[in-house]
Amino acid sequence: MAFFPDLPITTPRLTLRPFTRGDVDAVLDYRSREDVALYLFDAPLSREECALAIQQRILQTSWSAEDDKIVLAAVVTESDTLIGEMSLILRSEDARQGEIGWIFHPDHHGRGYATEAASALFDLGFQGADLHRIFARCDARNDSSWRLMERLGMRREAHFREHALFKGDWDEEFVYAVLRREWRNGG
Repeated sequence: MAFFPDLPITTPRLTLRPFTRGDVDAVLDYRSREDVALYLFDAPLSREECALAIQQRILQTSWSAEDDKIVLAAVVTESDTLIGEMSLILRSEDARQGEIGWIFHPDHHGRGYATEAASALFDLGFQGADLHRIFARCDARNDSSWRLMERLGMRREAHFREHALFKGDWDEEFVYAVLRREWRNGG
């Protein structure tokens, strides 16, 4: 299921574009924070780790096989400020399913940027890549993430209790999803 999206993607306030080498400091500004890393698999990143992550993300702009990722920088168009990142991962070619994810700088929370960016990625996945279902996962304690999923019209499909060890403790995970036909009808 090869997919090569036309990038960048623009929304009323944002540009979702491929990462560049020049993005290291902006990404480090949020990925080095404890409060951002709290619900991520990664610990806060050092500058070297962040530079390596950016090098990987530069190449993640299309799909050619399952588990390939499209990872885009979320930039406020007016100020050219990188405020976060969005990902869309091809999880099943046969079932046409993808997984969406996001990380945003806390200084930019509460302004609707994540909702706007995620909506654009849903459009990309459903219209551009012809996905049938897009899902998202988050730690059950990550209120801002699951509330975003609900604002986007996703439904909670699962609540996994103590299903995996995460940073030394049992975690609880929510899984939310939306189908293509639901998204078209006002998701």
